[in-house]
Amino acid sequence: MSLQEKFDLLRKKNALAMEGGGKKRIETQHAQGKLTARERIELLLDPNSFVELDRFVQHRCVDFEVEKILGDGVVTGYGKIGGRLVYIFAQDFTCIGGSLSETYAIKICKIMDHAARNGAPVIGLNDSGGARIQEGVQSLAGYADIFLRNTIYSGVIPQISAIMGPCAGGAVYSPAITDFILMVKNTSYMFVTGPDVIKTVTHEEVTKENLGGAMSHNERSGVAHFAAEDEKECLHLIRELLSFLPQNNMEDPPVVAPKDSPDRREESLNHIVPDIPTKPYDIRDVIKKVVDDGYFFEIQEHFARNIVIGFSRMNGRPVGITANQPAVLAGCLDIASSIKGARFVRFCDAFNIPLLTFVDVPGFLPGTAQEYGGIIKHGAKLLYAFAEATVPKVTVITRKAYGGAYDVMASKHIRADVNYAYPTAEIAVMGPDGAVNIIFRKELLKSSNPEKTKAELVADYRARFASPYKAAELGYIDEVIMPEETRPKVISALEMLANKRDSNPPRKHGNIPL
Repeated sequence: MSLQEKFDLLRKKNALAMEGGGKKRIETQHAQGKLTARERIELLLDPNSFVELDRFVQHRCVDFEVEKILGDGVVTGYGKIGGRLVYIFAQDFTCIGGSLSETYAIKICKIMDHAARNGAPVIGLNDSGGARIQEGVQSLAGYADIFLRNTIYSGVIPQISAIMGPCAGGAVYSPAITDFILMVKNTSYMFVTGPDVIKTVTHEEVTKENLGGAMSHNERSGVAHFAAEDEKECLHLIRELLSFLPQNNMEDPPVVAPKDSPDRREESLNHIVPDIPTKPYDIRDVIKKVVDDGYFFEIQEHFARNIVIGFSRMNGRPVGITANQPAVLAGCLDIASSIKGARFVRFCDAFNIPLLTFVDVPGFLPGTAQEYGGIIKHGAKLLYAFAEATVPKVTVITRKAYGGAYDVMASKHIRADVNYAYPTAEIAVMGPDGAVNIIFRKELLKSSNPEKTKAELVADYRARFASPYKAAELGYIDEVIMPEETRPKVISALEMLANKRDSNPPRKHGNIPL
């Protein structure tokens, strides 16, 4: 073979690899409203930054007549997002349904190992029919090899999963271990067992969309963190998410030159939090008035809406925000919100992202469903997460902070660094009404005018105990501030804490109540 023939062969193989499963299958992919693996990579990464690895890999199966396609159903390599290195694998449904083979798994594992060794995020674009049945246990072994790396690299490098098509059976457990899951409405789904199996075993009838569609996992299960309208939005969300994250657990998150003044006071904040303890308001209105340029990148906005989590920047530096939402369930903590908050707090702590917590919580949601569902251990998850975290922690109590929920929401007692309270804050074991009913039960029974007596006692209790000043006297609140001061006060605290060094006792790992 001449030199020119060798060059021509390389060009031919490259062209063949680029075709994936062929023109007809690509057309089918497009007809379903889905992009191809290579089109997704091109949209996600900075222009001309993608470098592909293992383009010519093929499967080794000899027991059945399985089509051989260059790349074997997954495109792997590295590139840049916002000028920063990332590693990526994109499953190609046009190639044998994107089914996972031994060699396919080896390609993904190679990318994950590169990411860990070089300290960069890894992104998986999932679109696969599952295990390649023809390879049997080798395919299952391949999944396990990926799961192991997902686990070992958890908290070391950011791991992001985008579900761009089917993801079923054992395949779902890799995304489940990663830090964030994005789904696309109407074209992606996740489930362990599909509708047909469920119908056979339990006689339940359910569609793919209702069982494992984007909104099912964003609203009901909480498995997913984002629901995109289409694939382009999904890929844009990944880029936006990464802009808040460090490359790895040894780096600080990226700083952006701020446009918003750190000294900005927001007089409107003085009027957002109602004076009436039971009147609802949207905590996001407070958050957006405090953070840089009013931009709040919310996570899991459809799930457990009684707590709000997400990323913002304060004077150009990323912060992770956790906030009770008085507009939903009065801001009570329950099972779902505790799990949601705990997972987010632990992620921020793993990747050196300071925590800003807004507190307006009347307590834990009562009821048999909560108790039987394990609110004790699930609520403890959030407590554990805040207590374990060693990153800078700044807390702002806007209104209610009652009972054990006061302790849980980044209180001074679990190592929050700086704790502020508005003059509207009520910090107590319970609300004044309930407290008076218990403490002054005998007096109320003896009173000739119980309603008047109770009103007087409630007012006295609120003034003496259900205010921020008793906690401030004891040093549990560092400063009672005007709401309009929140932004400059928080920024000042975070800058003071920028070089904070704290640690937990040496251990293999803690035993979080799962």
